Amino acid sequence: MVLEVALIDVLPDHGEEFAAAYAKAREALVTTPGCRSVRMTRGIESPSRFVLLVEWDSVSAHEENFRATERFVRWRSLIGPHFAGPPVVEHFTDVPSPTGS
Repeated sequence: MVLEVALIDVLPDHGEEFAAAYAKAREALVTTPGCRSVRMTRGIESPSRFVLLVEWDSVSAHEENFRATERFVRWRSLIGPHFAGPPVVEHFTDVPSPTGS
């Protein structure tokens, strides 16, 4: 499992519009093969900053099953107009816990 973390800054005064667009676009993401879970969070101190957290089976599931498909085009067409700049996106894996803790 990998965790995709996307830091998304939206245009000033577009927070509510972005959240509404995400509600419409979410289906394209959550129904993607290899997508395990999706969560969008919003900054308290910075309400125009959002963090998208997506659990994928693998990086290739994200890239091949979503980014390289029409799903991504639909996703981006709905939420993209609210971006203040390109999102910062990275993939992460869990750090194993030490045994006995």
